[in-house]
Parts: sequence; structure tokens; C-alpha cells
Amino acid sequence: MAMVMRRLGQRIAPIARFHSTSATAAVSAATRASAPRVVDQIVKITVIDEDGHRLPVNGFVGQSLFKALTRSGLRDPRSHLLEYVSACSGETCQVSIANEWLQKMPPRTEDELDVLVRASGKEKVDVHTRLGCQVVLTHDLDGMVVALGQEKAWYYL
Repeated sequence: MAMVMRRLGQRIAPIARFHSTSATAAVSAATRASAPRVVDQIVKITVIDEDGHRLPVNGFVGQSLFKALTRSGLRDPRSHLLEYVSACSGETCQVSIANEWLQKMPPRTEDELDVLVRASGKEKVDVHTRLGCQVVLTHDLDGMVVALGQEKAWYYL
């Protein structure tokens, strides 16, 4: 009887391994297909720095533009520790957005406008000026052009 059980076990074991391996592979493939891939979450931005150089910056969907700029080394992360508009001074956070991208993002909030007015010292703020901490990256903003430290830098390129 023991010999029969051993032979039966030898015949069943490869079948069990096949089924468990293929089931695991199917579950793994389904998980990979449904899970978001990092590459699908990247938003590519062109930044024109203070010297007029065009720099590629990668951000992620749902991330603020300011966070993408700090991760790329273009802004000091210590200059803006909180991403709340009320905590923003507007000095290191201001960016200028190219005209064709303005319609693809929500309008400025009253709080954002208040910070921009306070930081500029002017009563009216250029429509292109935004706070990087308040611009949330989306797939629609892939390819966006942003200028740092100057207004409408893309007109001079």
C-alpha cells in the first residue's frame, strides 16, 4: 500500500505543481495588467530657468508642480515645507505658465491670488503667474512649458 501511495504521489505532484504555477502566473499577470505602471504616471514638463535654458523635468500625476521642481533640484525643498496655499509666501513658488497650458488647468483660487498679490506687491497679477504648489499635475499637462523667475520667457525663444 505504501508503494502504491508513493507512485500515486509521484504522478500527482507534477500536475499539482503545474496547476499552482499557472494559477500564480495568471494572478500575477492580472495584477500587472490592473496595477498602474510608473511610466504611465509620468508628466513631462519643460522648464525655462532664470538663465533661459530649457530643462526637462519629470513629475507624477497628482503631484504638485513645485514638488516636481524640487525633486529635479530647481527649487530648494526647505523653502516651502507645506503645500498649503496659506503656508506659501509666493517668493520661491511662483512660476509662469505658457498660454496654451492655462486652459488645461483649473483657474486660480482666491487664496492663491491673494498670495500672488501679496508676493508681487502689485494689485494685478499676470494671468500666466501661478503658484507651483497649487498646480497639480495631470495627464493633460504632459508637455507643459513653465518659466522660472521671469514672465513669459517662451516669447523670447
